[in-house]
Amino acid sequence: MTISPSSIEQVIPGQGAMAQPSAAPGRAKRRRFRFIANAKAATGLVILGIYCLFAVIGPWVAPYNPDARSGDVLQAPSLRHWFGTTHLGQDIFSQILVGARSVMVVGLVAGVLATILSILIGVTAGYIGGAADEGLSALSNVFLVIPALPLIIIVTSIVEQASDTLVALIIGCTSWAWGARVLRAQTLSLRRRDYVEAARATGERPWRIILFEILPNLTAIIASGFVGTVIFAVMSEITLAFIGISSISSWNWGTILFWAQGQQALAQGAWWWFVPAGLAIAVLGTALALINFGIDEFVSPRLRSAGKTRIRTADGRSVRMRVGFTPVLAPTPSVPTPRAATTREDVVR
Repeated sequence: MTISPSSIEQVIPGQGAMAQPSAAPGRAKRRRFRFIANAKAATGLVILGIYCLFAVIGPWVAPYNPDARSGDVLQAPSLRHWFGTTHLGQDIFSQILVGARSVMVVGLVAGVLATILSILIGVTAGYIGGAADEGLSALSNVFLVIPALPLIIIVTSIVEQASDTLVALIIGCTSWAWGARVLRAQTLSLRRRDYVEAARATGERPWRIILFEILPNLTAIIASGFVGTVIFAVMSEITLAFIGISSISSWNWGTILFWAQGQQALAQGAWWWFVPAGLAIAVLGTALALINFGIDEFVSPRLRSAGKTRIRTADGRSVRMRVGFTPVLAPTPSVPTPRAATTREDVVR
């Protein structure tokens, strides 16, 4: 007598028959798009996408040549010049659009380079171990103490025309060490997990284990490190331009602030000269920070459910649980009980 496989049921002691597990496509789809569904991450991605779009089409859609001079000197924002003009009649809105490309190129190139180096060195050191781990860890410690900003200042002072690519390469080559150490520590923890040991026992090659077993569990840390490196690279590029170290012939937001500070824009009451550039920097930093917060909430269930969990007390009240706060319930007043008679006078009464 044969039994069809479809009639076989799994039985768990104490729980009875259990049906075969079925796939839940709706739940899997929701889990796949959980990061985009996060309000912080979605807002940050939209703002970052707008900045990237301006970086690509900015020089083409700019209404004026950012270097062109005109007779409209220090004009306040108007329909003709949306963000006003400089002391030479240059359109500030055009300078903001053209300068977005330099800032985004430096930030993204430095972030990608630092992320690739941190993955190659950190994951390799953590998985291989032994002498290779010691050597790569020593290399990370050396680069960890190299100051990026002073090195960029020295290089740009030696090279006459330091391009944005050179600045991005220097930032990327000096910003990978911290991410590499974090990835190494996580890889040391992951390489002894059961699924990694099972893959190694089946004869999988090391590169395949790293790519398909370890790296997927490091995605959130890699993304967070990339966002942090982009923020540092953008701030470094703007700082170098503001203090006049990098080339002032190419436009970026730091160059706008450099000329505004040099021509005493604040003393002349030309607030429109430096406020748009400052707001552009602040909004970009906010977008990257929101993406970083979204990544933290995506990988941490405790942060994801913060403020959404409610508990019900014995008296029926509802209390919302929040991360970092311990709810303290006020004691309910107790009803006084009658005092027992203890003396002869109390008994007589």
